[in-house]
Amino acid sequence: MSRANVFCGRRLDPELTPEGVSMAESFAVAYGTTPWRAIYSSSLARARATAAPLARAVGLEVERRDGLVELDYGDWDGMTADAVSRDHHVEYERWTADPAWNPPTGGETAVALAQRMTHVIEEIDAAHDDGNVLVVSHKASIRVALCALLGVDVGRFRYRFGCPVGSVSIVEFGAHGPLAATIADRSHLDARLRALEGT
Repeated sequence: MSRANVFCGRRLDPELTPEGVSMAESFAVAYGTTPWRAIYSSSLARARATAAPLARAVGLEVERRDGLVELDYGDWDGMTADAVSRDHHVEYERWTADPAWNPPTGGETAVALAQRMTHVIEEIDAAHDDGNVLVVSHKASIRVALCALLGVDVGRFRYRFGCPVGSVSIVEFGAHGPLAATIADRSHLDARLRALEGT
């Protein structure tokens, strides 16, 4: 659905495309020798399917968290941006100007998303005093979480961090707080997968 530029939030849960499965398998190959402490995933099936190849490779269970699900796009789910602009023009203009406080029609603000994402991340951080932990989520959710962790206005999430499908961002938690070590890396994907606009 990302390839068609369709809003796909928490109310829709399509399966991964074959290309999406290939991206998840490529990640598992690239990161299979990393010593993982735990794997957490959004409860949506597409995120769990993304986490599954690595979980199988390293012998860990995927721990589901509802707080990691995608932004609730409300009535916009399943619609293209052009259709939303036409049918919900005022709300769409407000959302694009400042999604922090202006939700999609019947949906969720970026502030609300940031609160639930950071709640889960704080829970995970408290459960693991060191080591590598994988968190599998969604494009808007990841960008909002990065903003919240790094002190960036969550209302700018669409314009401050890229998050192409299949990408990896690494945040290290240390004495001085969260540090962005890597943002939106796709080096684990081959050239064909990297060239895709979506999945």
